Amino acid sequence: MTPATGQILVIGRQGQLAQALLATGRDDLVCVGRPEADLANPDALAALISRYQPRLVLNAGGFTKVDLAESQEAEAFALNEAGPAALARLCQAAAIPLIHISTDCVFDGQKAAPYDAGDMARPLSVYGRSKLAGEQAVAQLCTAHLVVRVSWVFSEYADNFVRTMLKLAAGRDEITVVNDQIGYPTYCPDLAAGLLLMADQVLQPGFDQWGVYHLAGRQEIDRAAMAEAIFAESRVQGGPSAWVKGVATSDYPTPAARPMNARLDSRKVAEVFGVSLNDWNIGLKRAVGVLLGDEK
Repeated sequence: MTPATGQILVIGRQGQLAQALLATGRDDLVCVGRPEADLANPDALAALISRYQPRLVLNAGGFTKVDLAESQEAEAFALNEAGPAALARLCQAAAIPLIHISTDCVFDGQKAAPYDAGDMARPLSVYGRSKLAGEQAVAQLCTAHLVVRVSWVFSEYADNFVRTMLKLAAGRDEITVVNDQIGYPTYCPDLAAGLLLMADQVLQPGFDQWGVYHLAGRQEIDRAAMAEAIFAESRVQGGPSAWVKGVATSDYPTPAARPMNARLDSRKVAEVFGVSLNDWNIGLKRAVGVLLGDEK
């Protein structure tokens, strides 16, 4: 079948990534959320593909509330597995490349080194299992696919760790944060720019490097230290800050288990696409500034 022509269609509109993609100002990009783009409604997805006839689909939607997934497993799998599966079938039938966003939560966090894209996935949570199932469905049902795992994404958009820390600091003198979970913070606008660079290359004639990739920041930090960095930047910009009490994950239980090591090795994406992300501290300064401005 002749490949579709038209815009890059992003599934999702309210999340961090969709908002960051919209903010790039690309005139060939359209972000569509519910109800028009409903991952739980295959008929809606089919109508969406028929309406836009995109040249590429980027799935930035899904069930993203990690802890809530533990009590809403059916909905998590509907949005994170069944929805991507339906989307993959539609893209395969129309010869449209599909970029599907996934997560570090497909790993158990026990590896001593950063995770490579080819490492065995062993999710610890319902959320992680649902995202892995979605990855597998996309790979099985759509030949021209990229699964892109991301980690510790933050920005001035939507709900994320930076926004949460600033809100807490506005009303507390001390905040408890785990200090034994490590990762690579990823500034979402940089992530969005990287994904669009990948999309542009995917659309070039002869591209055949399909499969799983990691796209994340490069500077390692733990959650408590990241909170401290957020408050340090907030103080510089005249915003709230709090004392960070670092504790072990075992002393701060949550409904869903997180990988202790969430570091994603992005060398493969650098080698194939030439994409690497900026120092996350640059993005942090921007995100904090915007968020503090929103509060004024």
